Amino acid sequence: MTTTSAPSTGRDDAAYLELVGRLDLATKVRLLTGATSFTLHGEESIGLAPMAFSDGPTGVRGLKFTGGDHVALFPSATVLASAWSEETAHEVGEMLAEEAERQQIHVVLGPTINLHRTPLGGRLFEAYSEDPLLTGRLAAAYVRGMQGRGIGACLKHLVANESETLRNYMNSVVSETALREVYLLPFEIAVQDADAWSIMAAYNDVNGVAATEQDHVNNAVVKGEWGWDGLLMSDWFATKTSAPAALGGLDLVMPGPDGPWGEALVADVESGAVDESVIDAHVVRLLRLAERVGALGSPDERRVWPAESLAPDAPARREQLRRLATDGMVVLRNEDGVLPLAATGSVALIGRHGVDTICMGGGSATVNPPYQVSIADGLEAAIGDRLTVVDGVEVRDRAVVAEANAITDPETGQPGLRVAYLDADGVVMSSEHSSVSSVVTGWDDVLPRPTDKVVLTARLTGSGPVRLGVLGSGTWTVDLDGERVGSVDLVAEGFDPGESMLKPPVWTVDTDATTTVDDEGSREGALVTATVTVVRSEPQPGPDGKLSTLSHIIASGMGMKGLVVSPVPADASEVLESATTAAADADLAVVVVGLTEEQETEATDKSTLALPGEQDAMVSAVAAAARRTVVVVNASTPVLMPWFDEVDAVLVVGLPGQEGGHAVADALLGVREPAGRLVTSWPAADEAAPAWEVVPDGLTLEYTDGTFVGYRGFAAGHAPAPAHWLGAGHGYGAWTYPSARLVDGGSGAAPSVEVTVANSSVHDSREVVQVYLRPDTDDQPVRLVGFAPVQVAAGAEATVTVGTDARLWRRWDESANAWGEPLSGGTLLVARGLGDVQAELPLA
Repeated sequence: MTTTSAPSTGRDDAAYLELVGRLDLATKVRLLTGATSFTLHGEESIGLAPMAFSDGPTGVRGLKFTGGDHVALFPSATVLASAWSEETAHEVGEMLAEEAERQQIHVVLGPTINLHRTPLGGRLFEAYSEDPLLTGRLAAAYVRGMQGRGIGACLKHLVANESETLRNYMNSVVSETALREVYLLPFEIAVQDADAWSIMAAYNDVNGVAATEQDHVNNAVVKGEWGWDGLLMSDWFATKTSAPAALGGLDLVMPGPDGPWGEALVADVESGAVDESVIDAHVVRLLRLAERVGALGSPDERRVWPAESLAPDAPARREQLRRLATDGMVVLRNEDGVLPLAATGSVALIGRHGVDTICMGGGSATVNPPYQVSIADGLEAAIGDRLTVVDGVEVRDRAVVAEANAITDPETGQPGLRVAYLDADGVVMSSEHSSVSSVVTGWDDVLPRPTDKVVLTARLTGSGPVRLGVLGSGTWTVDLDGERVGSVDLVAEGFDPGESMLKPPVWTVDTDATTTVDDEGSREGALVTATVTVVRSEPQPGPDGKLSTLSHIIASGMGMKGLVVSPVPADASEVLESATTAAADADLAVVVVGLTEEQETEATDKSTLALPGEQDAMVSAVAAAARRTVVVVNASTPVLMPWFDEVDAVLVVGLPGQEGGHAVADALLGVREPAGRLVTSWPAADEAAPAWEVVPDGLTLEYTDGTFVGYRGFAAGHAPAPAHWLGAGHGYGAWTYPSARLVDGGSGAAPSVEVTVANSSVHDSREVVQVYLRPDTDDQPVRLVGFAPVQVAAGAEATVTVGTDARLWRRWDESANAWGEPLSGGTLLVARGLGDVQAELPLA
């Protein structure tokens, strides 16, 4: 059934075209490229106000890439999706709309609904799952929640954008069957069921044509077959051409003010290469979006932003984020009911991720939260002096910028640093306080002249041995209390401007910092001065041999610059000795392991599922020394767990957001049940997955798994059985399925399944009943066709009806280039993930 999440706009196409008719060609084209990094031009002559966009996968960051106002940091999309709850997704959409309203943002760039095709994907944490139905239903609920508040949602990234390596140049080769049945399906569901107002075209090519020029996908399918009337924007810097992109369905180029359209697109129209009606159609879609978000009409007709809004650290927001995080945590092992933890006894918390919990991934999902609660802080608040905390082994290969509390601005004394921007003549154009330890040149530095030098100054809050350094491309000098400790040229790797912002080069040195004390006893930390000269160059061809917008962006010197201040890492053997001693002395050990933004980030993929550093050795050593061992996995994507059978319990907490530590404590102690279920199958070994490769071969990445993505391929025997299937998770209940029966859908509709579930545990618990279709032909994969969560009291049972989605019975006929006869026959599997099938119901 098709529903809309907000009233339709007040004008029809003729009314929009009347407004467009008042504009000359140059003005129309001007409106189709952003005004700045995250804003659009207005045009008062037709009542169009400027609009503001913001990244939004895990929080509405605002108009600055780094720094900016404090905003709420949500659990990552995989954590939210692990609740398998459309109610949760709808609530998240509403919450993000509130965050957008506070910052006067019209469109939030999310949800990300690409699939977890390969577990190596660096950006999986931003996306929901490996399954198209689960992804699409959650996305639709999110969109309804957000757009119900009048804030536009943006589905991204259209399409076949499942890996990050060479993402601006690679060509995803996908069969039309897989495209229709799998990769377009989440977008189709979110369009049909929620009327998403905008979509973002991806960086990559699809079957040899850039996503921003995809006449087949953009015009024929999305705008044509689906009848979608929203706005299609480019990913940032993704547009490669003028006429082909305009003719290929792209409506808006981002960011601005420069881009490949402008005068070039005007010339294309004047030459006849692009009919002016194409431009008019793009502007109509822009105006329709503007009206939907309250940016079109007379000043009295436009959106009125709320005078008051919920602060990102308000008690009500804290409670919401804490609850959402716990609801998405997944219990994968719980021998002898060790979880929830007993109310008595000593606990040793061990691991770097325990004291420095990773609450968000890297890239455009990064926000500036008001605080982040570590697991150590959360558990200490909950159990007090029962807790002993021990740092763990090193988990990073690359240094990161300083925590705000490690440095202070020498002028104001506030946490953070002082940043000054100088032009080519050495004139200081701006000097300001930054609450974070990095800036982005060519992006956030909106100044009267180009930045030639950036000077970062800060006082250290600590004394003694310190790892000091800088991050970002350019020519650097680093002084400590006026003495030169480093001079280095750093160059960003790769052909993606995102790498200069998200994976910038780093230099560090281990040195000693001394705190001075004056005659009056005042203490003053050592002063660090780091100066970088921005290096610009002539544009060079990319790996495709072409000079493009990206080539010019890379040559411009745009990128992140930051100051590194951190403790000097301890020797691994000393750390392991401390960990095992603490574990042996406690009644129970909680070991926290995981990934960092080095692995879970935009613009780079993983090369292995193994935990970085000596974390596996740490878990095994603790398990051998402790009476009982609980492992907490602080990662939102699959990792290998060679020690799984050595420990008593495993809790996957993902990237849990700013309330992460409190939420983990709630889960461990049973204050709230961690009732999540996996959204991606976890392989048992590296390369043991239906799809693995993320590195293109000659810029081409073949989607050889076809429609057998993830669990579908595992079930067909295309890879060894996974360690943990999609949908796996125990919660704190104990479940049986006394009965399951088919319910006729009637009138050709897809069937439903009525299932009775019983919870024999002593805990009230939440179950997720999953229904899969196993076709009776080997060339068709098993697939999820429906799911429904149900809350059941301890010792009770409940009956739930799970509807199935007719779109999962469709088959694409490549020879006819159309949908063929739908599937018939087969068996419906009622399951707790395909590794735990509870009932089989044959279809007639």
